[in-house]
Amino acid sequence: PVVWTDVLREAAFVQWLSPLAIEHGLRVETLRSASSDASFRRYFRIDGPTQSFIIMDAPPPHEDVTPFVRIAQRLKLAALNVPQVLAQDLVQGFLLLSDLGSQLYLPALVEARERGQSDLAYQLMQDAITALVHWQTRLSGDGLPVFDEALLRRELELFPQWCVGVEHGIKWVVSEQALWGQVCEALVASAMAQPQVVVHRDYMPRNLMLSMPNPAILDFQDAVLGPLSYDVASLIRDAFYSWEEDQEIDIAVRYWQAAGTAGLPVNPDFGEFWRQLEWMGLQRHLKVLGIFCRLKHRDGKPKYSEDLPRFFNYAHRVASRYGALRPLCLLIEPLMGIRRDEAFC
Repeated sequence: PVVWTDVLREAAFVQWLSPLAIEHGLRVETLRSASSDASFRRYFRIDGPTQSFIIMDAPPPHEDVTPFVRIAQRLKLAALNVPQVLAQDLVQGFLLLSDLGSQLYLPALVEARERGQSDLAYQLMQDAITALVHWQTRLSGDGLPVFDEALLRRELELFPQWCVGVEHGIKWVVSEQALWGQVCEALVASAMAQPQVVVHRDYMPRNLMLSMPNPAILDFQDAVLGPLSYDVASLIRDAFYSWEEDQEIDIAVRYWQAAGTAGLPVNPDFGEFWRQLEWMGLQRHLKVLGIFCRLKHRDGKPKYSEDLPRFFNYAHRVASRYGALRPLCLLIEPLMGIRRDEAFC
């Protein structure tokens, strides 16, 4: 059931929904919770005469639905499978959307793994790669925010602020701050050197849905113009699902080949492309470590912190294999419970 903590917002929602219920034949008594995410957004499902619909509740000033509406239109024109905006109230943050179903990629991949259906898992990832290449070749970045150096650095600073400082209660000394600065310089320089495309920023199994055509793409409102490898790094090294490294490389090769065939400016040397992907993924993982700790301590959503070990393992694996990134090992191994006599690098 849908629960409201703000009676004024509930009243505004009822007033907005009433004429839409008549127009679309919505059965108001079927309104129920569909999902929520790490933001302040909520999603409801409501039945119509022959199909169900999704309602987004994005309360201002915490959320702004305008980017979602604008980018949804851009994606629709590019023939990508995304929710259609059927009605909107940009001021109050209510949207009526088409319902693309409830079969997310994440549980489908988990089930395929449990059943030993590796062919099915790879087919799902192949579909995701095909859609990503389509996204990168068909979408223009005109008018989108730029994933620039300032944004990269702001994201990186979430790690020392929330994960190191708040979650672990550690304050780095000057020498440790210097090591952190070296790592940040290397990661930012690598990202800024990459070709720029439209970046989803959260292209992962929880934001992909089994659909026809497959996949449907969700949660795209934060799209920016940014580094080429960002979305494929998000897909391969997910927040909630991990592949074996040989599988990661297999999927990355599939993307690299498809992107090159489509004319995207991927590095012709796969080894260098893989390095770019790993370094881009590390920047993202350090950001996510900070965000998950912020969700726990600031927003009262501790569940996300259960996946902190996955991201520490991602980060440590990458940092330990590249000389320019090894100083990061010295900073994160104490947070992982690794003693210096057990350290890998």
